[in-house]
Amino acid sequence: MDIRNQTPLSGFLLLGFSKLPEQQPLLFGLFLGMHLVTVLGNLLIILAIGSDPHLHTPMYFFLANLSFIDTCFTCTIVPKVLFNMHTQDHTISYPGCLTQMFFFMLLALLDDFLLAVMAYDRYVAICLPLHYTMIMGPHRCLLLLTTSWLCSTSLAFSLALLMTQFSFCASHSIPHFFCDVLPLLKLACSDTHTFQVIMFSEATLSGVVPLTCILISYAHIMHTILRMPSARGKHKVFSTCGSHLTVVTLFYGTLFLVYFQPSSSYSAGTGMVVSVIYTTVTPMLNPFIYSLRNKDMKRALWRLVGLGKYSGKAQL
Repeated sequence: MDIRNQTPLSGFLLLGFSKLPEQQPLLFGLFLGMHLVTVLGNLLIILAIGSDPHLHTPMYFFLANLSFIDTCFTCTIVPKVLFNMHTQDHTISYPGCLTQMFFFMLLALLDDFLLAVMAYDRYVAICLPLHYTMIMGPHRCLLLLTTSWLCSTSLAFSLALLMTQFSFCASHSIPHFFCDVLPLLKLACSDTHTFQVIMFSEATLSGVVPLTCILISYAHIMHTILRMPSARGKHKVFSTCGSHLTVVTLFYGTLFLVYFQPSSSYSAGTGMVVSVIYTTVTPMLNPFIYSLRNKDMKRALWRLVGLGKYSGKAQL
């Protein structure tokens, strides 16, 4: 039976990986494994930061929030993918599709803004160390986090609201494993020009502007590092900032490949492959990237799992 015949008029059909029936068990195992590692890893980061008073600093405050957002991000998409593979029911209701799209955009935008905030925090800590406590006080940290949430919510809600105004053609089959914006636009019978202009403007605001802030912050950081006389100090700064830059490169690189293009040139195959990276692989790698080279995080994790007496190993 053609899987497209299952499409209800009240919803969409997520084709996703349905064209690879013989690989469904392997894909199910991979997605399940990555999802469990992502959730467990990010929860451990949150618990380790919360349980260790030495980590109650702005840098780790933002890291804990990034881990929380990454956990929600993957939970917005992967459980539905696993359910579809297990039941072979690839349908999703119209409200469910728009809800998934809204939370996907909200959490992706939060990642954008929060990565920029974390870069600003590192800039102040390294370039303005004498003023760090005053600039990055608790109220300033909460203000930056609240502003990120408000901006992300308003931008995501505006696009989701505009999407509700579209009528869709007879084919309700989405060649993707979740309700992404560009595949949905390809199904719309309405004029999407205004939506695409607004989406590109928002992508510039939420993507280019934070990335510019990150690049400027790290340009100042690099200038400061090169003037440090201590090789040990340089290594410590490079270790901390290198983790953040790795996450920035993975996240922004994949997002730019997909969303900074008109919907007419969107490739479903490429979009799916790249989407797997930023929806599952990047959130899974973040806990490892931020903890493996961070002595404070490794020590807190050892203590959290009850191996505090071995935490000295993390300092070696």
